[in-house]
Amino acid sequence: MSRSFPPVSLIGAPTDIGAGHRGSSMGPEALRIAGIGDALSARGIEVVDRGDVIGPRNPWQPPVDGYRHLDEVVAWNRAVMEALGAEFRAGRMPILLGGDHCLAIGSLSAVARHCRESGRKLRVLWLDAHSDFNTHEVTPSGNIHGMPVACACGLGPDVLTGLGGHVPAMRPDQIRQIGIRSVDPPEKKLIQQHGLDVYDMRYIDEVGMKRTMEAALDGVDEDTHLHVSFDVDFLDPSIAPGVGTTVPGGPNYREAQLVMEMIADSGRMGSLDIMELNPALDSHNATAELAVDLVESLFGKSTLMRD
Repeated sequence: MSRSFPPVSLIGAPTDIGAGHRGSSMGPEALRIAGIGDALSARGIEVVDRGDVIGPRNPWQPPVDGYRHLDEVVAWNRAVMEALGAEFRAGRMPILLGGDHCLAIGSLSAVARHCRESGRKLRVLWLDAHSDFNTHEVTPSGNIHGMPVACACGLGPDVLTGLGGHVPAMRPDQIRQIGIRSVDPPEKKLIQQHGLDVYDMRYIDEVGMKRTMEAALDGVDEDTHLHVSFDVDFLDPSIAPGVGTTVPGGPNYREAQLVMEMIADSGRMGSLDIMELNPALDSHNATAELAVDLVESLFGKSTLMRD
């Protein structure tokens, strides 16, 4: 199947500022070493690597008022938001190379603002083992990489919920979460209260990945901007050990490929995050190479030839 894609910009965000383990700051370079730029170029896509955004060092301090490293998290996310916004204005597709998943506050803020300014509908596919819908009142750790979806939906400190100038940045009904299998009990109550659309692993086991993705993509049309936020811990740790928060029972290789192929088939992906890759916990960069393989499928690589 022949598809055309806009020019792509790779943007690194080398920090583990919001995480509970060190090492995801090395994720962007691991993805580059795994050949993400060359892989997309080989598919006929124009690719520019913008290098890395710059932010403060990780002070590795305990929580203050329920948040770890809040000032530093704000700085990193503002830098991410501005970098992605520049690419949208230039008519390019940004791919954010993380870094921990707190950086999605910046990417979601940029995407939501882009959709408001362009008059497009927004759909977010959140591929993750975790819902990341914690708040400072219920978080067991204070790690902000467990809060980005809540912040995007207006639950969190003003400096993060208002990052893009609009509170909330998006509504829960614009988000579909896939692969979820680790949710804190108070977080579960918040998810139910706000009506977040979650396709957890039991749902996937019961109905299959094809029907799951059909439901998650339902309503996506030519006026929709589809943002994919891909946390590498979405994958089962037996195939993707290089993450700080492994949770057994995730999608296997073929299920993950189907997810990516069906997103590609929609033809609506306009931006992408690749988050939480931790080379310090990986084996010979295998998880980064798998992530690149799956990203190729997002851009049309398929095991089948279909008309």
